[in-house]
Amino acid sequence: MQDIAEQLLAWHASGRSFAVATVVGVTGSAPRDPGAALAVDAAGEAVGSVSGGCVEGAVYELCQAAIASGEPVLERFGYSDEDAFAVGLTCGGILDVLVQPVVPGTDPALDTGIALIAAGTPVALARVIAGPAGLLGTTVAVTADAHHGALSPAPTVAAPLERAVVTEARAMLEAGRTGRLVLGLDGRPCDDHGQGTVTLFVESYVPAPRMLVFGAIDFAAAVVRIGKFLGYHVTVCDARPVFATARRFPEADRVVVDWPHRYLDAQLDHLDGRTVLCVLTHDAKFDIPLLERALRLPVGYVGAMGSRRTHREREAQLREAGLTEAEIGRLRSPIGLDLGARTPEETAVSVAAEIVAHRRGGSCLPLSAGDGPIHHGLPAVTAPDAGGAPSTPHAA
Repeated sequence: MQDIAEQLLAWHASGRSFAVATVVGVTGSAPRDPGAALAVDAAGEAVGSVSGGCVEGAVYELCQAAIASGEPVLERFGYSDEDAFAVGLTCGGILDVLVQPVVPGTDPALDTGIALIAAGTPVALARVIAGPAGLLGTTVAVTADAHHGALSPAPTVAAPLERAVVTEARAMLEAGRTGRLVLGLDGRPCDDHGQGTVTLFVESYVPAPRMLVFGAIDFAAAVVRIGKFLGYHVTVCDARPVFATARRFPEADRVVVDWPHRYLDAQLDHLDGRTVLCVLTHDAKFDIPLLERALRLPVGYVGAMGSRRTHREREAQLREAGLTEAEIGRLRSPIGLDLGARTPEETAVSVAAEIVAHRRGGSCLPLSAGDGPIHHGLPAVTAPDAGGAPSTPHAA
C-alpha cells in the first residue's frame, strides 16, 4: 500500500470511497510479495498491482463489488492448466487477496493508517484475515507509542487479544517485517490456525532503507541512480568538496562533505539491518577507518570497490586494526557480481545484483541453470481454511 499511499490519501481527503486489494498470502512462485496492493475508487480508477497482470481484471471486479456491498472478501487465485485464458497465475503459484472497502471517516484505524503511511511515519496495519465471524478485515493501526482502531467491540473477542495484537504488531514494526500472525482468542501465540484462533496479516510501513555511497566518483553516480530505482534513500559522502556536490549527484537524496568514518559515526542511530554501504573510494586513508567501523555494525551489506590486490592489502590492514576474521568476512570485496562489467552503469548493475542476491538469498546462478523456485526468501503466508477461509480458488 505504501507505493500507492499518495493516491489513497487524495481519494480519502476528497471523501471518495474506494477498495484496497492486498496480497496477504503467497504459496509457491508468484509475481508479487505479500503486501502488494491494488486500489480502485468509486469512479473506477485503479492504481497499483497485485500480480503484475495475471489476475488484475478479476481483482478489479472484486474491488468494485466490495465498494458496492461494503463488505470485505478474501479470495484465492491459483494456476489453471485447463484454460490458458482463465483467471489464474501462469507462474503456478497461489495468491490469497484481501479486498477491503474503505469509506473515509468510518474506520479510525484505516483513516489513521493511510494518513501515517502517506506521511512516511512508521506504522503497522494488523488486519484480520481469518477468525470468528464478523472479524474479517477488522484493522488495528499500531505505531511505536500508540494504536488506533479496536478488535474488542466484537463480542467474541476479549481485551487480551487486542493487547497481544498491538504488542506483536509493534515488534514486527520495529523489525520492519510484514507477515502472518496467529493468536488464540486469549492472546497467546499459536503455531497453527484453527478453531479458537485469529489470523492477522501485519503490514509494516517503515521509511525507505538507506544506501550510503562513500566516494564521489563517476561510478558512484550510476550506483546512486540504481539505488534510487531499487527504492533506497541514497546519501553520497566524500571528504572532498570539489567532488561531493549536488550538481554531480542530482538524484541523491543527500550529498555530504565529511570524512566517511566521521559521517558514519554520526549516523549510528539511523542505521538498521536493511542499510547498504557501498565504499567506492578505494583509497586506504578513507576506506580503512570507515570499514573498521562499518564491519562491526548490524547493517545489511558492506561492499568495497578495488582490485583483488587492493582487497588483500585492505584485509591485512583491517586485521592490524583488530577486526576478527568473521567481521572481515562480512566485507563484499571486490564489490559486485562478475558480469564482465566495464562502464559505470554496468558496474552499478553488478553492485545492485549482489545487493539483491544478498538480501533475498539468491544463488547468483542463471535461472536457466536450475529447476527450483525462482523466488527466494518468501515463506508461504497462506490464509487458513477454517474460520474465515478464502472462497474456492479461481483456477486452483
